[in-house]
Amino acid sequence: MAQYVYAGASQFSKNGQTAPSSGLCRQGVGETEWQILSQGLPEQAEIRAILIHPDNPHLLYVGTQHGPYRSTDGGAHWEELDFPDTGMAVWSLLFRPNDPQVVYCGTAPAAIYRSENGGDTWKRLTFAEPAGMVEMGFPCRIIGLAADPNDPDAVYAGLEVGGIIRSRDGGDTWEDCTSALLQFAEQDYLKSRILSNTDAEGMMDTHALVLSAAQPGNVFLATRMGLFQSPDQGQTWADMEIWRSSPLAYARDIQVAPGDPNTLYAALSPGALTLNGSVYRSPDLGQTWQRYDYGISPQSTMMTVALSRQDPQLVYCGTREGQVFGTQDGGTTWGGSTLPDGCQNVYTLACG
Repeated sequence: MAQYVYAGASQFSKNGQTAPSSGLCRQGVGETEWQILSQGLPEQAEIRAILIHPDNPHLLYVGTQHGPYRSTDGGAHWEELDFPDTGMAVWSLLFRPNDPQVVYCGTAPAAIYRSENGGDTWKRLTFAEPAGMVEMGFPCRIIGLAADPNDPDAVYAGLEVGGIIRSRDGGDTWEDCTSALLQFAEQDYLKSRILSNTDAEGMMDTHALVLSAAQPGNVFLATRMGLFQSPDQGQTWADMEIWRSSPLAYARDIQVAPGDPNTLYAALSPGALTLNGSVYRSPDLGQTWQRYDYGISPQSTMMTVALSRQDPQLVYCGTREGQVFGTQDGGTTWGGSTLPDGCQNVYTLACG
C-alpha cells in the first residue's frame, strides 16, 4: 500500500507568484514531487488541519476555511461534510481514542464540534469563555485538540490566544484550565505581550497540546514561551525547561510517537517569523531532549511534526514557508523538498 505525506497551506501567493488551486498537497513517501489536491475542495482551500484514520490511511479529513471535508481515496477526491454553521474556519481535528467514528473539530471563531458518525453530522458543543482569553487582532481559534489515551472522555482544547479548556465527559461539558496557567504566567521570565494589553499573552498563546498513554492525566503544552507540562490534568503547571537543551524555545508543535508513548517530538524556532528552526526529540517524556533533524537547513520557522502510525522510522517536519523535510530511517538521513510555488503559511503535515 502506498504511503503518503500530506501538507496543508493557508496562503497561496508571495512575491507575485501564481496561486495554486488549493493549499493541500500530497507526496509519496520516498518521492520528491508534490501533487496539489483540489478535486471537491473549495476554491483556494486554506488547510490548517489534516487527520488520517488510524486504521485506514485512505480515509482522511481536512479542515478548510469553509468547514471540514472528507476523502475516502487518499485525497484524490473530497466531499463537503454537513456542518451546522457557516463562516467557521477549521483549525484542529481529533479522533476519540479507540473510536474513530467520533471526531472533534475546532474552529475560528473559537468553537468545538463533535461528530459521532465519522463526520456525517456534527453537533456544536458549549463552553464558557476562559479567564485567559486575550483580545488580539484576529479571532480566537481552537488551534489544538487532544484526548487522554487512558481516559477517552478526557478531552482538552488549546486556544490561540486563550489557554486551555478541558472536558471530562467527552465534550458534553467543559471546564476552564487557565486559572493555573495565569498564575504560572506571573513569573517575570514568562511575561510577554505583542498584540494585547496583558503580559500573560505569551503563556495563553497555545500552539499545540498532547497527552501520552505512558502518564495518564499528564498534559504537554507548546506555547510561544516554550514547552510546559501539567501532571494533574491542568491543575498545576511546570516548565519543561527546553532552553536547557536547545537555543530555540518558541514551540509550535509537540507530538507523542504513535508506537512509543515515552517519546516526544517538538518543533522549535527562535520566533514566529524567523529564518531557521529545528525538531527536537525526547526519549523520556521530556526529561531530556536532543536535536533530531541533523543535516537539514530550514529557512523559516519550524511549524509542525508528522509521525507515521505504520512506520516508526518515518518522521516529517515542515516550515512556515513550505520546506518539508523527512527521514525514513529514524533520523539517520534526511531528505527535503519544497511545496509548489505559492504554498506558504504551512500549519500542518500528516503521514499515513
